[in-house]
Amino acid sequence: MKPVILAEKPSQAKAYADAFSVKRHDGFLEINPCPIFPEGAYITWGIGHLVELKEPKAYDPKWDKWSLTSLPILPVRYEFQIAKGKYKQFTIVKKLMKATDTVINACDVDREGSNIFYSIYNQTGARGQTIKRLWINSLEVEEVRKGFANLQDNRKDLLLYEEAKARQISDWLVGMNGSRLYSLLLQSQGIREVFPIGRVQSPTIYLIYQRQMEIEHFVSEPFFEIEAKFTAEHGTYKGKAKAKEPKREIIQALLAKHNIQPNSPGIITAVEKMDKRMPPPQLHSLSTLQATANRLWKTSPADVLKTMQGLYEKKLVTYPRTDSRYITPSEFSYLAAQVADYQQLIGHTFPVTSLAPKKRYVDSSKVQEHYAIIPTKKLPTQAKLAGLSSIERNLYEEIIRTTLAMFHSDYLYTETKVTTDVNGLPFFTTGKTERDKGWKALFVRSSKEIEKEEPTLPPLREQEIVESNIDIKEGKTQPPKPYTEGQLIAMMKTCGKLVDNKDETEILKEVEGLGTEATRSGIIETIKRHGYINVTKNIVSITDKGRVLCQAIEGNLLASPSMTAKWETYLRKIGNGEGSQERFLGSIAKFIHSLLQEVPNQLKTKNIDIKLAPSKASSSRYKQEPIAPCPKCKEGSIVARKNFYGCTNYKTGCTQTFNGFFLKKKITPSQIKLLCTKGKTNIIKGFVAENGQTFNASLSFVEGKVKLDFAKE
Repeated sequence: MKPVILAEKPSQAKAYADAFSVKRHDGFLEINPCPIFPEGAYITWGIGHLVELKEPKAYDPKWDKWSLTSLPILPVRYEFQIAKGKYKQFTIVKKLMKATDTVINACDVDREGSNIFYSIYNQTGARGQTIKRLWINSLEVEEVRKGFANLQDNRKDLLLYEEAKARQISDWLVGMNGSRLYSLLLQSQGIREVFPIGRVQSPTIYLIYQRQMEIEHFVSEPFFEIEAKFTAEHGTYKGKAKAKEPKREIIQALLAKHNIQPNSPGIITAVEKMDKRMPPPQLHSLSTLQATANRLWKTSPADVLKTMQGLYEKKLVTYPRTDSRYITPSEFSYLAAQVADYQQLIGHTFPVTSLAPKKRYVDSSKVQEHYAIIPTKKLPTQAKLAGLSSIERNLYEEIIRTTLAMFHSDYLYTETKVTTDVNGLPFFTTGKTERDKGWKALFVRSSKEIEKEEPTLPPLREQEIVESNIDIKEGKTQPPKPYTEGQLIAMMKTCGKLVDNKDETEILKEVEGLGTEATRSGIIETIKRHGYINVTKNIVSITDKGRVLCQAIEGNLLASPSMTAKWETYLRKIGNGEGSQERFLGSIAKFIHSLLQEVPNQLKTKNIDIKLAPSKASSSRYKQEPIAPCPKCKEGSIVARKNFYGCTNYKTGCTQTFNGFFLKKKITPSQIKLLCTKGKTNIIKGFVAENGQTFNASLSFVEGKVKLDFAKE
């Protein structure tokens, strides 16, 4: 019998077919007899998930309607159904699988690939077939043939499926119960919105909210320092005294103590030089590539993953959903043999420092399912390179340059530390002199990538007398910066650093934070889609809807990354054959019962005063609630629109509106109410001036216009 090969999607099936002679059919391909498949074989495909969990109402009609009395939603067993619009392809797959004695799982080589394969296979009703696993890291013809000639058994695959299925069901349970619970309770408080809850989404949103709170509650304080510009025989340099005080008077007293005038001469008392080196960077995992691409080109993590998947299917890079930054000697061997070719691709040649593998990059013990992202053996033609989109070209070159850096020399520089004495007060200067650019020469492609280097110093000698221009510099403490999308990926991976409990920090470190390498960008896209965060010019901010959710879950385990990490730890045990799905889902059921008992009382004690403008999904069901009487026409009411507030009588000519933002600060409904009824708000924190400085002020409503008001309450 001809074996049936199941790919995850059509593009993957086509990549496999490129390694063989095939005939095309509707919904599948037929491999002609060959040494690997003497009788031939069939290649068919899913379209991602052909099979999905059934909706709650399929288990019990009472779960169709959202109500607190119908919770919890805990089916006795979990059933699957064919996804909408995918029945035709499922029927083709089913027919092929039931007619063969051997099925090959050729879906992506990760947990989700295992889940997709087995959920489809089990739904077909096929039984008793021998199941083999294709496990490859590249879609090159040679690697595909080698993989099919050396198929693995499915023991490891079955464990990954059990882990993935447990994760899928637990996410479904937390989402179905948590979303209904919080949405219904918040709606009873007049907040007419749907609040999707997620096992990983919710703690991620809460961490973003915490950063936003730090920024908004930050109080900038002045500080004063002493800075000097010194003029030596061969040039100028700057120095700074180790004095940072909150009041100018303290700095002035220090200068007076040393009898220092603005032009008091100095003497160089020490010039210390130290030669240093910086090795080339490690190879890329998916998350490091996402962070790099976001920093350099503002590319979203989701677009990086999508583009890398495309480059993988074009056979230019290895498997992208990897968390490893290491390769094995096998990969190093072919990379070393093709160094000159890769150099030609990016038009940058350099003498190879060493062709011996280094532990920093080549370590089989650090490679589990997949190795780091590297270029494949396949070398694209110039025409194929020219045909790549700008984002494809950027990412492909980043992979090649990072791989080539492994064969380049270290970056060499000399760090110089200078001490200049002025009447007994030392001033300190650190400078840097580049000796050999080394691997960094591969990455100087634009001004964005040139780091803020320490200044280059002129030749200086000890006991040299220098002229001075000494001044008191005023500065202000700065709030933490909001996350970029790329930093979100890093934050999710390293969020253990943000947790105070040492044991929980260790757990988060072990499971590498929130989500997995393959799912983090999808989680970010999901919370964007649900309206919890906004991303504007790559800067992430929490929305009013996100604030409501975070205030609601504050103090609950749903806000805790540690809880998710503990669950992830046990999920990994299932994948290693050390845990059971039943025990894990039992703990999820207990968690849901505790939510139902605790959350109603928790929410009663919380003062959530944020008013939300109805979303598009809810606008047909709920009327916009009046915030205040219109101060202009006196007849209509001011209500919240998408990005502003306006009068309900706009159709009859009232033009009264209020902008939703003022100097980058979101204006809340309660503040609009004060403007309309009292003519002035309370002090609002966090306005941003043109120079980037934040300040606090009230807003007043005078003659139809909103103005800043600095008068003290």
